[in-house]
Formats: sequence, C-alpha cells, structure tokens
Amino acid sequence: MGGLALLPLWGCSPPAPQPRRSTPVAGPAPGAGHDLVELITLDPAFKLDIRYATPNNFTGRILYPQARAFLRKEAAQALLTALTELKAAGYGLLIYDGYRPFRITKLMWDVTPRAKRNYVANPKDGSRHNRGCAVDLTLYDLKTGQPLLMPSGYDEFSPRAHHDFMDAPTEAIAHRTLLRDTMQAHGFYAMGNEWWHYDFKDWKQYPLLDVGFEDL
Repeated sequence: MGGLALLPLWGCSPPAPQPRRSTPVAGPAPGAGHDLVELITLDPAFKLDIRYATPNNFTGRILYPQARAFLRKEAAQALLTALTELKAAGYGLLIYDGYRPFRITKLMWDVTPRAKRNYVANPKDGSRHNRGCAVDLTLYDLKTGQPLLMPSGYDEFSPRAHHDFMDAPTEAIAHRTLLRDTMQAHGFYAMGNEWWHYDFKDWKQYPLLDVGFEDL
C-alpha cells in the first residue's frame, strides 16, 4: 500500500535466485490442467499491487518475474461476486498476491527469521497460495483509486496486522471489517494474524502447484 510503512526489509534488493523445485511436490505440466484464472481478465476493478514482483516486500527481494495474479477458477469466480458487491458500495479490490509457485514459498521460509515464521507458510505442508486458493488483498476507492486505510501495512508482521487488534483508527477498523464480512459471505475465510489474507473454502480439493508465471 502506497504510503504505509513496512517492517524493516530482510535480505538484499537484487532479484532472488530461484530455488530448485521440491521433489515431493507434484504439479501439472506447465500450462496443462491447472485451472488458474488471471484476475484482471475478469473485471477491470481488480487492480494489482504485486509486491513480490518488486523489492518492496518483507524479504527485500524480487521474487516474481511478472506482476500477475491468478486463482483457481472456482475461487476466482467467488472473488468476482465479492467484487461485484463491493463495487455497488464504491469500492474495488487491490490484489497483492494470489497463486504462488511452491518454489517461492520455500524461498520465503528460508529467508524469514525463525521468530517471524508464524507469518509464513511452512514448505513442509505447502501454502494455500500454492494451491491457487488464497488471496492477499485490500479495498480501494473506485473514484480516487486510492487504497483505504487499514490498521497496518501489507505484510507487516506485527500485532497491528491481527484481526483482533483494536488500537487503530475507527475508520481503519471499519474497512477491515467490511473486507472480512464481504469475503466471508462469498466463501473465503480470514486468517487471524493477517487482515489481508483469505483462503477459499474448498482449498483442500486442490493440489499444490509449482508452475511458474512464465508458463501461465
């Protein structure tokens, strides 16, 4: 989010080397059978701020080769219905992250200090992002194009990012609540310690993937 502070960056700013694929994690051949949908093809009110395609993220590294966001078809359609409801109230959805190749989850785990690993997915189990069934997002004003105030910045690993954090401006809490209520009404579940993260209800039905953006 423009203007909102992140915690100090870990690592350095050059692009991160791509880790080797993990042998136990199986995925379809590139471009075949993944059922991933690019969100911006569904509605122009999906805007992107893909932080992992820039050094402006908690690792300080460029992790994605392209600024793109995908979800499984069923999850994407559910998110589109949530967006339609929000548009009627004058809001759009700003996407920070969607589908994430497994290799990136492994890299995130490796560079995250142990004390902060409760905020990142353990590659032992994989992430719901790796299944194309998790999305990181916030609200923005359709008239101004500006993100709405939230209690913390995106990927801020602190108590301010938790849903039960109440020592924030009333406006920020109202925005967080609106996002949560809308997302949960359309089949997404909130993560307690990250106001921006939502898991699609049927994520268990989908396997982990390690298909690179360049192959989608």
